[in-house]
Amino acid sequence: MSKIAVMIPCYNEEITIEKVIKDFRKELPDADIYVYDNNSTDKTVEIATKNNAIIRKEYNQGKGNVIRRMFREIDADIYVMVDGDDTYPAEMVHELIKPIEEQKADMVIGDRLSNGTYKKENKRKFHSLGNSMVRGSINKLFGTNLRDIMTGYRAFNKIFVKNIPVLSSKFEIETEMTLHALDKKFIIKEIPIVYRDRPEGSTSKLNTVKDGMKVLKTILSMYKDYKPRKFFFALAILLFILGLIPGIPVIVEFAKTHFITKVPSAILATGFMLMATVAFQCGIILDTIVKANKQKYELNLIRYEETNK
Repeated sequence: MSKIAVMIPCYNEEITIEKVIKDFRKELPDADIYVYDNNSTDKTVEIATKNNAIIRKEYNQGKGNVIRRMFREIDADIYVMVDGDDTYPAEMVHELIKPIEEQKADMVIGDRLSNGTYKKENKRKFHSLGNSMVRGSINKLFGTNLRDIMTGYRAFNKIFVKNIPVLSSKFEIETEMTLHALDKKFIIKEIPIVYRDRPEGSTSKLNTVKDGMKVLKTILSMYKDYKPRKFFFALAILLFILGLIPGIPVIVEFAKTHFITKVPSAILATGFMLMATVAFQCGIILDTIVKANKQKYELNLIRYEETNK
C-alpha cells in the first residue's frame, strides 16, 4: 500500500484549517496530514493540533519556503499539496492521486479553469488575468496546452518531489513546479476540479499590484532561464534595430560626403550594435550551459532511481 502525505502550507487559516483537515482525513483515512505553519498569528496551529495533524514550522516567510521544507522533510510514495483555505475539494483527491498510483504521471494538477468555476467564484479578477498571461507564455515557450498553471492543488510522486530544486520563496512556487516538470520532461496530467472562493472572513494573502509585477517578472525570467537563446536573440534584434535608427543617417552621410558630422549619433549607434553583439553571444553561451545542465540532471535522475529501487 502506498504511503500518502497530505501537505498543507498555512498562514493565518484559523477559519478554514479544521474543515480542510477533516475533509482530507475522511477521504484518505490512512494518510499522514501535515500542517506546515508559516508564522501564523492566529489560532491555526492550535486548531490543527486539536485535529491531530502533524505540525511542522517554517520560519522563513513565504509559500515557496514552506514547500521547500515540506519536500525535504516528508518521506512518502505519493504527495498531495493543498492550500489551507478550503478552496479545493478534498473529494477530488482520489482523481488526483490515481495517475500517480498507476505511474501514468509524475505531477497531477487540479485544473480550476476548464469547467469555469474559478472564473465564477474568484472575486479577484486581475489574478485571472495574471494566470492567463503566465499560462499563455509557458504554453508558447514549451509548445504545450496546459490549462491551469497557478493552482495550489497538486499530487506528485516521490521522484519528482525529491529531485526538484525549489528556488522560489513565495507564491511563484506553483509556476516553478510546472516549469521544472516541462523542462525536465516529467509527465504532467490535469484533472478538472471544482473551485470555490474563500469563505467569508478568510482573506487572501495575494496582492493584485505586487503579484501583477511578479507575473511580468516571472514571464521574463522564464525566457531568460529556460530558453536563453530565444531571449537573448530577441534582445539582440531589438538592440540592432535601435542601433539602426541613429546609424542609418550616419551611414548615408558618410556614403555621400566621406565625412561624419553626426558624431553623437555614430557613438550611440555603435553602442547599440556592440550591445546587440554581446547579447547574441550571451544567447549562444547560455544555451550551451542550459543543455549541459539538462544532461547533468538526467544523469543524476538515473542515479537516484537506481539507488532507490
